[in-house]
Amino acid sequence: MEKFSFEVIKQDGDSGARAGIFHTPHGDIETPVYMPVGTQATVKGILSKDLKEIGAQIILSNTYHLYIRPGDDLVKRAGGLHKFMNWDRPILTDSGGFQVFSLAELNDISAEGVKFRSHVDGSYHMITPEKAMDIEHNLGGDIIMAFDQCSEYGATYEQSRGAMYRTLSWLDRCYKVHDNEDQALFPIVQGNVFKDLRAESLKESKNYAKYGIAIGGLSVGEPKEIMYDVMDSMLPYYPENMPRYLMGVGSPDCIIEGVMRGIDMFDCVLATRIARNGTALTSRGRVVVRNGKYREDFTTLDPECDCYCCRNYTKAYLRHMVNVNEMTGAMLLSMHNTYFMLKLAGNLRNAIIGGYLRDFAKDFYEKYGNDKNF
Repeated sequence: MEKFSFEVIKQDGDSGARAGIFHTPHGDIETPVYMPVGTQATVKGILSKDLKEIGAQIILSNTYHLYIRPGDDLVKRAGGLHKFMNWDRPILTDSGGFQVFSLAELNDISAEGVKFRSHVDGSYHMITPEKAMDIEHNLGGDIIMAFDQCSEYGATYEQSRGAMYRTLSWLDRCYKVHDNEDQALFPIVQGNVFKDLRAESLKESKNYAKYGIAIGGLSVGEPKEIMYDVMDSMLPYYPENMPRYLMGVGSPDCIIEGVMRGIDMFDCVLATRIARNGTALTSRGRVVVRNGKYREDFTTLDPECDCYCCRNYTKAYLRHMVNVNEMTGAMLLSMHNTYFMLKLAGNLRNAIIGGYLRDFAKDFYEKYGNDKNF
C-alpha cells in the first residue's frame, strides 16, 4: 500500500483551482495549503503547540541551514526532525539549492555539484545530488526536494537553459540514490521566465514525479505579471494525480493567483519576517503597528480575525511591544500573520468546494485593497 497518495475533492470550473487531500505517513494535508517556514527547525516565534492550535498542517525546514547548523547527523541521532523539533505532523525539507547559490560567500557550480563556503564560518563544503539526498534522508522529512540549480531573474536564455538541464541531470542522480519509502521525493521544475524551457523541464520532470512536483525559480525578482504568465503556460501540462508545490511563494495575492493557476502547496517566510519588523497582514491590507498613529488605538488588529492576538490585544499594545523591542510583540504578530495565511488557504479551499471561488477572490481584493507590495 502506498504511503503517499493524493485525491482531488473538487475542481473549480472557471479556473485551474482544485481542492484535494494529500495523504502522508504523518497525517493528511488538505489543499490548497500554506506551509509555515521553520528554517532552523522552528517557525520563528511560534511554539509547536501554538502552530497546531492555529491550524498548521505541515511545516517546512531548510536543508542548507540544518546541514550547516547543527548538522544533519546530529538531527538523525536526535531521532529526525519530527522528534528534534517536537512536531508530529508532516514536514517538508527543501533541496538547499537556492540557499547554496544565494547565501554562500562563494560557490563553484559544476556538473558534479556545488562547492561553496559557508555563510556562517567560511568553511568549505561540497554538495552533490547524492549528498543532498543523504542530508534530507538524515533530516527525515516526509516530503523532500531534489537538488536543483535556480537561475536568477535576468539570466540569459542560454544560462537558464544550462541551469534547467543541470537540474534534470541532478534529478536523475537524486532518484537513483533515494531509497526511503517513507519520504516522497519531488522533482523541481526550472527554466526561469522562458516558457519553452519551463514546458521542457516539466515534461522531463514528470517522468520522475511519483508523488508530487515542485515549481522553483519563480518569485526571485521578476514582476508578478511575468510570474503569473509563466504559471499560465505550465497549467495544461501538470500531472493531475499529485500535488503541485510553488516554492517560496506566499503573499496573500500570490496564493490566490497561484490557486487559480492550479497550485496546491505554498510556503514563504513573509509572515514571520514582516512580523519581526512590526507589520501585520490583515483583511484590510497590511498594518505597520510601529507607526505613531497607533499609539492610542485601542481597537483590535483585524476585526475579522479570531486569533489569540486579535482576541486579546490592541494595536496600541502591539505598537508598544514592537517599539520597546519586546519579543512578545514579534511573537504575537508572527502568530497572527501565520494564522492569517493559514486561514486564507482554508477559505480558498472552502470556496473551491462551495463553488464561489471567483466571488471570494473579488471580495478579498476589494477589502484588502491594492496592497500587493510584498
